[in-house]
Amino acid sequence: MSAVAPRSDAEVPAYLDALGLPGLADVHVHFHPERLLRRIWAYFDDAEQHYGTPWPIHYQTSEEERLRTLERLGVRAVPALTYAHRPDMAADLNVWCRSFADAHPQVLRCATLYPEEGVTDYVEEAVRDGLQLVKVHVTVSELAPDDEVLDGAWSVLERAGVPVVLHAGHGPRAGRFSGPERVARLLADHPDLTLVVAHMGMPDYDEFADLVEAYDRVHLDTTMVGTDFMERLAPVPPRFLGRLAELRPRVVLGTDFPNIPYPYAHQLEALHRWRLGEDWLRDVLWTNGRRLLGLDEEPVTQGW
Repeated sequence: MSAVAPRSDAEVPAYLDALGLPGLADVHVHFHPERLLRRIWAYFDDAEQHYGTPWPIHYQTSEEERLRTLERLGVRAVPALTYAHRPDMAADLNVWCRSFADAHPQVLRCATLYPEEGVTDYVEEAVRDGLQLVKVHVTVSELAPDDEVLDGAWSVLERAGVPVVLHAGHGPRAGRFSGPERVARLLADHPDLTLVVAHMGMPDYDEFADLVEAYDRVHLDTTMVGTDFMERLAPVPPRFLGRLAELRPRVVLGTDFPNIPYPYAHQLEALHRWRLGEDWLRDVLWTNGRRLLGLDEEPVTQGW
């Protein structure tokens, strides 16, 4: 390949330029209300207790600096993914997401949900307000994706075609309801749901890829997959790369920024070293995510 994998964030713009890309379409970026963010970062401070390994967050900076970092990296539309861990929290988070997007034009209109009374109503409200992306975290929220309480909300999102980034895999930490089986039941009831399987469903890569092959609107995101850090915890089987080549239109870039223990560039380096080709990289880094998020096609730039 003619493009050289970036080894630092400073090299990312030149890498995208070499690939002929106008930027990155990253579907898995987190912003939270400040109080919640501090609790999440405190959780990662004790990562060795939770994951068996330290997890030093690389971008523990101010909100504005994180937005500037993403701009310098070339992320063209910024998800502000957040999630609830108890009842009576999701609706307030959605209000915060709306305000955050209103204050920052580059931020997508995002929301979350929780199995509780009123969930269908506040999801409908978010859709009417221009919802572009939803995040659901099965492990943190301790929710079953096939819980009948969520059925109405899933139907709303299915009809609206709003993508849902669903963290449902057992990795990097298993939960009561994690794994592919409940997601398969969800999709059997809502086959047209636009679903993005976070972290490619690690470590059950093949089982979640089966769902991508079975349902036309299911995708895999690359979040942390193939990085040196995650290869120690949930390595990608070499044979799985062949499936990723075949599933190219349904693989989208995700990173987990800012809560990653390495520079953003390392995720791009990890994908590059799979040697699946520059066309694959162009689709995964930009084209597929742009289409999924409904972003305007931007002209290819020749320099930054």
